[in-house]
Amino acid sequence: MNVAVVTFPGSNCDDDCHYVCRSVFGATTIQVWHKEKSLPSGVDVVILPGGFSYGDYLRTGALARFSPIMEDVVRFAGRGGTVLGICNGFQILCEAGLLPGALIRNQSLRFICESVPVRVETTESQLTSALEKGRVLHIPIAHMDGNYFAKEDTVRGLEDSDQVLLRYCTSEGEVSDASNPNGSCANIAGIMNSGRNVFGMMPHPERASETPLSSIDGRELLAGLLGGSL
Repeated sequence: MNVAVVTFPGSNCDDDCHYVCRSVFGATTIQVWHKEKSLPSGVDVVILPGGFSYGDYLRTGALARFSPIMEDVVRFAGRGGTVLGICNGFQILCEAGLLPGALIRNQSLRFICESVPVRVETTESQLTSALEKGRVLHIPIAHMDGNYFAKEDTVRGLEDSDQVLLRYCTSEGEVSDASNPNGSCANIAGIMNSGRNVFGMMPHPERASETPLSSIDGRELLAGLLGGSL
Protein backbone atom coordinates (compact mmCIF):
# COMPACT_ATOMS: atom_id res chain seq x y z
CA MET A 1 0.00 0.00 0.00
CA ASN A 2 1.47 3.35 -1.11
CA VAL A 3 -0.01 6.51 0.42
CA ALA A 4 0.66 10.14 -0.52
CA VAL A 5 -0.09 12.76 2.15
CA VAL A 6 -0.27 16.26 0.66
CA THR A 7 1.08 19.19 2.68
CA PHE A 8 -0.24 22.69 2.03
CA PRO A 9 0.98 25.89 3.73
CA GLY A 10 -0.92 25.80 7.02
CA SER A 11 -1.53 22.04 7.14
CA ASN A 12 -1.10 20.81 10.71
CA CYS A 13 -2.29 17.21 10.57
CA ASP A 14 -0.03 16.01 7.76
CA ASP A 15 2.55 14.53 10.15
CA ASP A 16 -0.23 12.82 12.12
CA CYS A 17 -1.61 11.19 8.95
CA HIS A 18 1.88 10.22 7.82
CA TYR A 19 2.62 8.61 11.19
CA VAL A 20 -0.63 6.63 11.33
CA CYS A 21 -0.34 5.38 7.74
CA ARG A 22 3.29 4.35 8.21
CA SER A 23 3.51 3.22 11.82
CA VAL A 24 0.01 1.92 12.52
CA PHE A 25 -0.87 0.44 9.12
CA GLY A 26 2.61 -0.24 7.75
CA ALA A 27 1.97 1.62 4.50
CA THR A 28 4.73 3.15 2.43
CA THR A 29 3.96 6.81 3.01
CA ILE A 30 5.24 9.82 1.09
CA GLN A 31 4.70 13.45 2.03
CA VAL A 32 4.02 15.58 -1.05
CA TRP A 33 4.50 19.35 -1.05
CA HIS A 34 1.64 21.30 -2.61
CA LYS A 35 3.88 22.86 -5.27
CA GLU A 36 4.64 19.49 -6.85
CA LYS A 37 2.94 19.09 -10.21
CA SER A 38 2.42 15.36 -10.04
CA LEU A 39 1.85 12.61 -7.51
CA PRO A 40 4.52 9.94 -7.03
CA SER A 41 4.12 6.94 -9.32
CA GLY A 42 2.47 3.87 -7.87
CA VAL A 43 0.34 5.76 -5.33
CA ASP A 44 -2.75 3.86 -4.15
CA VAL A 45 -4.30 6.44 -1.80
CA VAL A 46 -4.02 10.23 -1.57
CA ILE A 47 -4.82 11.96 1.73
CA LEU A 48 -5.53 15.68 2.05
CA PRO A 49 -5.02 16.36 5.78
CA GLY A 50 -6.55 18.79 8.22
CA GLY A 51 -5.26 22.21 9.15
CA PHE A 52 -5.72 25.76 7.93
CA SER A 53 -4.36 25.77 4.37
CA TYR A 54 -3.29 29.27 3.37
CA GLY A 55 -4.56 30.46 6.74
CA ASP A 56 -8.16 29.86 5.60
CA TYR A 57 -7.99 33.22 3.85
CA LEU A 58 -10.83 34.04 1.45
CA ARG A 59 -12.69 30.79 2.26
CA THR A 60 -11.61 27.46 3.71
CA GLY A 61 -9.95 25.35 1.02
CA ALA A 62 -10.53 27.96 -1.70
CA LEU A 63 -6.84 28.80 -2.22
CA ALA A 64 -5.49 25.29 -1.71
CA ARG A 65 -7.79 24.14 -4.49
CA PHE A 66 -5.48 26.02 -6.90
CA SER A 67 -2.22 24.50 -5.63
CA PRO A 68 -0.30 22.83 -8.48
CA ILE A 69 -0.62 19.33 -6.97
CA MET A 70 -4.41 19.53 -7.06
CA GLU A 71 -4.50 19.23 -10.83
CA ASP A 72 -2.97 15.78 -10.57
CA VAL A 73 -5.15 14.89 -7.56
CA VAL A 74 -8.21 15.66 -9.73
CA ARG A 75 -6.78 13.54 -12.55
CA PHE A 76 -5.96 10.73 -10.11
CA ALA A 77 -9.53 10.76 -8.77
CA GLY A 78 -10.90 10.85 -12.31
CA ARG A 79 -9.02 7.64 -13.07
CA GLY A 80 -10.66 5.99 -10.08
CA GLY A 81 -7.85 6.63 -7.59
CA THR A 82 -8.76 6.69 -3.90
CA VAL A 83 -8.73 10.14 -2.26
CA LEU A 84 -9.52 10.97 1.37
CA GLY A 85 -9.96 14.52 2.63
CA ILE A 86 -10.01 15.02 6.40
CA CYS A 87 -11.38 18.28 7.85
CA ASN A 88 -9.55 20.95 5.81
CA GLY A 89 -8.99 18.24 3.22
CA PHE A 90 -12.78 17.77 2.98
CA GLN A 91 -13.15 21.51 2.48
CA ILE A 92 -10.55 21.42 -0.32
CA LEU A 93 -12.29 18.51 -2.07
CA CYS A 94 -15.55 20.45 -2.07
CA GLU A 95 -13.84 23.57 -3.43
CA ALA A 96 -12.16 21.46 -6.14
CA GLY A 97 -15.51 20.06 -7.24
CA LEU A 98 -14.60 16.50 -6.32
CA LEU A 99 -17.37 16.42 -3.72
CA PRO A 100 -20.69 18.32 -3.72
CA GLY A 101 -21.64 21.01 -1.22
CA ALA A 102 -19.52 23.25 0.96
CA LEU A 103 -18.27 23.55 4.54
CA ILE A 104 -19.37 26.80 6.13
CA ARG A 105 -19.03 28.48 9.55
CA ASN A 106 -20.26 26.46 12.52
CA GLN A 107 -23.78 27.37 13.58
CA SER A 108 -22.44 28.45 16.99
CA LEU A 109 -19.83 30.69 15.29
CA ARG A 110 -17.28 29.06 17.59
CA PHE A 111 -14.33 26.74 17.05
CA ILE A 112 -15.21 23.23 18.21
CA CYS A 113 -12.61 20.77 19.49
CA GLU A 114 -14.01 17.63 21.11
CA SER A 115 -14.63 13.94 20.61
CA VAL A 116 -18.07 13.29 19.11
CA PRO A 117 -20.15 10.22 18.26
CA VAL A 118 -20.75 9.54 14.57
CA ARG A 119 -22.87 6.80 13.07
CA VAL A 120 -21.77 4.67 10.12
CA GLU A 121 -24.41 5.16 7.43
CA THR A 122 -23.13 2.75 4.79
CA THR A 123 -20.63 -0.05 4.44
CA GLU A 124 -20.77 0.13 0.64
CA SER A 125 -17.50 2.04 0.46
CA GLN A 126 -13.84 1.22 0.79
CA LEU A 127 -13.54 3.55 3.77
CA THR A 128 -16.31 1.98 5.85
CA SER A 129 -16.11 -1.58 4.55
CA ALA A 130 -14.49 -2.88 7.76
CA LEU A 131 -17.41 -1.66 9.91
CA GLU A 132 -21.09 -2.39 10.41
CA LYS A 133 -23.90 -0.08 9.33
CA GLY A 134 -25.26 1.72 12.37
CA ARG A 135 -22.02 1.37 14.34
CA VAL A 136 -21.31 4.39 16.53
CA LEU A 137 -17.72 5.65 16.54
CA HIS A 138 -16.18 8.26 18.83
CA ILE A 139 -13.78 10.44 16.85
CA PRO A 140 -12.44 13.96 17.52
CA ILE A 141 -13.45 17.04 15.53
CA ALA A 142 -11.56 20.33 15.49
CA HIS A 143 -12.98 22.99 13.19
CA MET A 144 -14.49 26.42 12.82
CA ASP A 145 -16.03 25.73 9.41
CA GLY A 146 -17.39 22.21 9.65
CA ASN A 147 -21.03 22.93 8.94
CA TYR A 148 -21.79 20.87 5.81
CA PHE A 149 -24.17 22.72 3.52
CA ALA A 150 -25.80 21.68 0.25
CA LYS A 151 -29.09 22.31 -1.51
CA GLU A 152 -31.99 20.08 -0.52
CA ASP A 153 -31.92 18.17 -3.80
CA THR A 154 -28.18 17.58 -3.43
CA VAL A 155 -28.60 16.19 0.09
CA ARG A 156 -31.51 14.07 -1.07
CA GLY A 157 -29.38 12.78 -3.95
CA LEU A 158 -26.56 11.83 -1.55
CA GLU A 159 -29.02 9.96 0.64
CA ASP A 160 -30.80 8.23 -2.24
CA SER A 161 -27.47 7.14 -3.73
CA ASP A 162 -26.10 5.89 -0.40
CA GLN A 163 -23.25 8.43 -0.48
CA VAL A 164 -23.51 9.60 3.14
CA LEU A 165 -20.68 7.96 5.09
CA LEU A 166 -21.18 9.29 8.61
CA ARG A 167 -23.72 11.30 10.59
CA TYR A 168 -23.36 13.06 13.92
CA CYS A 169 -25.44 11.25 16.53
CA THR A 170 -25.79 10.51 20.24
CA SER A 171 -23.73 7.77 21.89
CA GLU A 172 -26.78 5.56 21.44
CA GLY A 173 -26.88 6.25 17.70
CA GLU A 174 -29.81 8.65 17.64
CA VAL A 175 -29.57 11.37 15.01
CA SER A 176 -31.07 14.62 16.30
CA ASP A 177 -30.57 18.37 16.31
CA ALA A 178 -29.11 18.08 19.79
CA SER A 179 -26.44 15.66 18.55
CA ASN A 180 -25.38 17.96 15.71
CA PRO A 181 -22.28 19.88 16.88
CA ASN A 182 -22.00 22.35 14.00
CA GLY A 183 -25.37 22.61 12.23
CA SER A 184 -24.53 20.35 9.27
CA CYS A 185 -27.39 19.55 6.89
CA ALA A 186 -28.98 16.23 7.88
CA ASN A 187 -26.26 15.81 10.54
CA ILE A 188 -23.79 14.88 7.80
CA ALA A 189 -20.22 14.31 8.99
CA GLY A 190 -18.83 12.63 5.89
CA ILE A 191 -19.75 11.88 2.27
CA MET A 192 -18.34 10.28 -0.87
CA ASN A 193 -18.65 10.97 -4.59
CA SER A 194 -20.87 9.04 -6.99
CA GLY A 195 -17.85 7.02 -8.13
CA ARG A 196 -17.34 5.93 -4.51
CA ASN A 197 -13.60 6.61 -4.60
CA VAL A 198 -13.40 10.16 -3.16
CA PHE A 199 -14.19 10.55 0.56
CA GLY A 200 -14.53 13.62 2.73
CA MET A 201 -15.12 13.82 6.47
CA MET A 202 -14.78 16.41 9.22
CA PRO A 203 -13.84 14.03 12.09
CA HIS A 204 -10.13 13.18 12.46
CA PRO A 205 -9.66 9.37 12.42
CA GLU A 206 -5.87 9.79 12.66
CA ARG A 207 -6.40 11.25 16.14
CA ALA A 208 -8.18 8.12 17.31
CA SER A 209 -5.90 5.39 16.01
CA GLU A 210 -3.93 4.22 19.06
CA THR A 211 -4.89 3.16 22.57
CA PRO A 212 -3.01 6.02 24.33
CA LEU A 213 -5.31 8.43 22.49
CA SER A 214 -8.25 6.83 24.37
CA SER A 215 -9.91 5.52 21.21
CA ILE A 216 -9.05 3.33 18.25
CA ASP A 217 -12.36 3.98 16.48
CA GLY A 218 -10.54 6.06 13.87
CA ARG A 219 -8.18 3.18 13.22
CA GLU A 220 -11.14 0.90 12.59
CA LEU A 221 -12.52 3.43 10.14
CA LEU A 222 -9.24 3.73 8.24
CA ALA A 223 -8.69 -0.03 8.14
CA GLY A 224 -10.93 -0.45 5.12
CA LEU A 225 -8.92 2.14 3.23
CA LEU A 226 -5.41 1.22 4.30
CA GLY A 227 -5.71 -2.47 5.13
CA GLY A 228 -3.75 -4.14 7.89
CA SER A 229 -4.94 -5.89 11.02
CA LEU A 230 -6.80 -4.20 13.86
